[in-house]
Amino acid sequence: MKQAKLHIEKDFRIAEVDERLFSSFLEHLGRAIYTGIYEPGHPQADENGYRMDVMKLIQQLGVSHIRYPGGNFLSGYDWKDGIGPKEDRPRRLDLAWHTIESNQFGIDEFYDWSKKAGTQIMGAVNMGTGTPKDAGQLVEYCNFAGGTYWSDLRAKNGHKDPLNIKLWCIGNEMDGEWQICHLDADDYGKKAVEAAKIMRWIDDSIQMVACGSASTLQKTYPEWDRKVMEYTYDYVDYLSLHRYYENEGNDFDFLASFVDMDRFIHTLEGTANYVKALKRGTKDICFSFDEWNVWYQQHQQPHPWQEAPEILEDHYTLLDALVFAGMSMTLLNHADRVKIACLAQLVNVIAPIFTEKGGRVIKQSIYYPFEYMSKFGRGTVLKPVVSTPTAESRYGDTPLLQQSVVYDEKTNAVTVFALNIGAEEMQLDLDLRSFGKVKMQEHICMAGSLSATNTFAQPDAVTPKDLPLEQGEFDTCSVILQPQSYHVLRFSL
Repeated sequence: MKQAKLHIEKDFRIAEVDERLFSSFLEHLGRAIYTGIYEPGHPQADENGYRMDVMKLIQQLGVSHIRYPGGNFLSGYDWKDGIGPKEDRPRRLDLAWHTIESNQFGIDEFYDWSKKAGTQIMGAVNMGTGTPKDAGQLVEYCNFAGGTYWSDLRAKNGHKDPLNIKLWCIGNEMDGEWQICHLDADDYGKKAVEAAKIMRWIDDSIQMVACGSASTLQKTYPEWDRKVMEYTYDYVDYLSLHRYYENEGNDFDFLASFVDMDRFIHTLEGTANYVKALKRGTKDICFSFDEWNVWYQQHQQPHPWQEAPEILEDHYTLLDALVFAGMSMTLLNHADRVKIACLAQLVNVIAPIFTEKGGRVIKQSIYYPFEYMSKFGRGTVLKPVVSTPTAESRYGDTPLLQQSVVYDEKTNAVTVFALNIGAEEMQLDLDLRSFGKVKMQEHICMAGSLSATNTFAQPDAVTPKDLPLEQGEFDTCSVILQPQSYHVLRFSL
């Protein structure tokens, strides 16, 4: 049997977790909005057309912020099309996703939905076809108190008080050649600075996120990030990171995705530190990992122009959930620099929640590791001394154990997240002596057939199981991790 050890010291601290690490993303893409969160006439819809069965599952996830309205959609979107009387709103071609946008749902509807859902908004301004002036007008519409054209129009449209959106993305993936009005790093950096200046002149309390690399696979990575940070260092608060993974035929390489994600963050930490030194600065540029998930991009198929088509609707397996869990631990382990992270996306489109038009809703397999990260990943991330067996993957020498440890002083509890990506059982020895005697509260596990998938016919094919607990009080213990399994171990102090 493989053997791994975690020596956990309560004073070996990485950082407090920012609640914005448990954020998500909704784009005008496929059925994410229409028949996802918004479906007038559905049996579970409220008077505004918001699907309450979907909202209940979102609330259970404990999502902090939701990035809206895009995504690739953002770079061709005029936010003014989505305000005012619905019967007057134009139908537009969305060139990003080859669909028709009805504009029946816009910033006012999303604000009302977010208040009801108990989440906050991470807004976004168009740096493709949009201008810095357009960006400023959107901030004025959302955040200025009143007495101007755009703030008074907001009041006329039903929101007398400001929406107070305090977190903004300055564009989306502008390094990508697929992006509408793609820019190189110099042109984007200059445009982003001008947008940020105008936006902050209107509301000096906002925070802003500049576009970083859309992937480690971009040829411009990490040079893009260096240049953008050099332009925007004095104007923005965060740099965005995006990364998706998919199974390319080797399960072990897929399970090792967290290694690449970890290196991505480490690389950009070094890049940001260089820019700080170059600028003789005092602030650290932190990161918004505002798109991350498993996404089978090879499955994309062309489709005719239509409203809310069924596209990018990945059906996730247990294997996908394990990979997802490994990524979630990487985010926690970088809580000192990754302050925001958005699971992309939330409903139907590469999402943990899946709906039928006019019908039911189910949890996908990736729902559970996000739920546990959000529920038990709040507090202080610790840096244990780790001993783990390794094996060779496409990323080189790869640990068979991925882990993250969070100490919550409010609840006086320690949570150990553990992922065994090996094909053999693993004994995990835990040394918790720095906390004194502890008691095991929970041992949650996801394991079984890697190809299992939740469907409407079998909605619970992939669900976590509660395992037997170590009895009594102790300061060390051992647990068995099944082959290719995810575990949440909870200890009270």
